[in-house]
Amino acid sequence: MSAGASADPLADGSAGFDLRHHGDAEVRGADAALTDLAVNVRAGTPPDWLKAHIAASLDGLAAYPDGRAAREAVAGRHGLPVGRVLLTAGAAEAFVLLARALPARRPVVVHPQFTEPEAALRDAGHTVGRVVLEERDGFRLTPAAVPEDADLVVIGNPTNPTSVLHPAAVVAGLARPGRTLMVDEAFMDAVPGESESLAARTDVPGLVVLRSLTKTWGLAGLRIGYVLADPDTVTALERVQPLWPVSSPALAAAEACCTPSALAEAARAAHRTAADRAHLADRLAELAELAESAEVRVCGPAAGPFLLIRVAGAAAIRTRLRELGFAVRRGDTFPGLGPEWLRLAVRDRATTDRFVIAMTKAIADTAA
Repeated sequence: MSAGASADPLADGSAGFDLRHHGDAEVRGADAALTDLAVNVRAGTPPDWLKAHIAASLDGLAAYPDGRAAREAVAGRHGLPVGRVLLTAGAAEAFVLLARALPARRPVVVHPQFTEPEAALRDAGHTVGRVVLEERDGFRLTPAAVPEDADLVVIGNPTNPTSVLHPAAVVAGLARPGRTLMVDEAFMDAVPGESESLAARTDVPGLVVLRSLTKTWGLAGLRIGYVLADPDTVTALERVQPLWPVSSPALAAAEACCTPSALAEAARAAHRTAADRAHLADRLAELAELAESAEVRVCGPAAGPFLLIRVAGAAAIRTRLRELGFAVRRGDTFPGLGPEWLRLAVRDRATTDRFVIAMTKAIADTAA
């Protein structure tokens, strides 16, 4: 066990963490009017051309979905054989399929990270161990932190909510004979150049990569994602997948998002997001200097379309921010974090500037 992580080998329950809480809970119903920094879907999406393409697919709704073209498009996008691709109703379905199909005896989830993989494993009857990375090490991973007898390891890259991008070589170093290495790359297309992606790798034993089209393209309501794995694993997942799990409009979206023009647009969006994230981090650093009543700490370096911050009184600040018109994601539902953490989605600079004004006021009001 490395000094940079702590292990919870039994982890018989969720230990007080609400593994089913997600950012969309912050902006439902009447709260939809709030400026949304809680959900990590890129603002202003889906683009008009994609909406038109999806709408055109509605003419074929009388026919059962045929995923062959979309599957070929995803395979081509990553330079992989079609047999290594499985289309799913979002990455969330993939977590459920993997939990049901894989005969893991000792699954381990590396936290803090997206909680749905652990929830799916628990729902499938698994006893889930946790490796909890620590703030003092920047929530960074060393392969030695994972128990050698773990036969299923789950890690996000870049990780939600920490926004840490682990080096591909370090993540691949978790692979072992007889072990499944599940890497959630739902936010990798928001990283310029996808520099640490394992999606195209076929030389890492037991590797399963999950991808989502939700975040960059604004398709959370359509539910489309995919699994990249060896053909035997894909076949095992297909056996537990219901018939026609991905709708025709979702298949149309998957195919369209893999075209060269779409990939170029996604690349441009990734660079804009990186610049907007830097602006948010800079403004928060200024706030930390001005806010004498509260220390605001930004977890970094960040690589995803969101930032994790630590601030005393975060729960009260989050409530006051809602009163001021902003929704942010609470951090205390993530194992390894606590009530002093908040996650902020990256938005355009004007929105960030408005948010920092509100954050300054929220800190002052809650400290009074």
